[in-house]
Amino acid sequence: MAGATAGSTMCDYAITLQAPEDEQHIDPLLDLAFGQSRISRPSYMLRAGVAPIEDLCFSVKSSNGEFLATLRFWPVSIGDEKATLLGPLAVQPSLQGQGIGKALVSHGLARAKKLGYRLCFVVGEQFYYGPYGFKLGHPLGYDMPVPVSADKFQVIALQDDEFSNLPKGVMQPWLGTVTSAEVKEA
Repeated sequence: MAGATAGSTMCDYAITLQAPEDEQHIDPLLDLAFGQSRISRPSYMLRAGVAPIEDLCFSVKSSNGEFLATLRFWPVSIGDEKATLLGPLAVQPSLQGQGIGKALVSHGLARAKKLGYRLCFVVGEQFYYGPYGFKLGHPLGYDMPVPVSADKFQVIALQDDEFSNLPKGVMQPWLGTVTSAEVKEA
């Protein structure tokens, strides 16, 4: 059980793998956080028709079972390299700024690293994702197949590899099945 404090309010919560019963809460929370037009954003085009990585789908629930936040990672590739696309990350608006999102991102990146992924991409604010080690993707040789703001497209090397030793190119949706064993073997 983790916790976040804002003023005198304490919110106890747990980060877990998403369960089937969490599905009913995810889209309403994403709509609340980003609006229904979120599905027209560039990163959603990479997710269309592709299932998220099951071992990298997380929910945050309060100690009484209230659904507080969600984070999913999606399979993408750079050439033959299996990689992840982080997001969307959404936290109940009344709980934003209490550290739940940061704990969720840290947890997810640590899990992706443990599963053997070497690259993770995100389309988001530098001030938020930079502290985790994300760098702007374009100057490092990465691009997306859809237009995206250069100051929001970011990448992190999860296994402490130098970017010069990692494949470069245009990120594409991973159309095959992705299992944790496959990533570790690659």
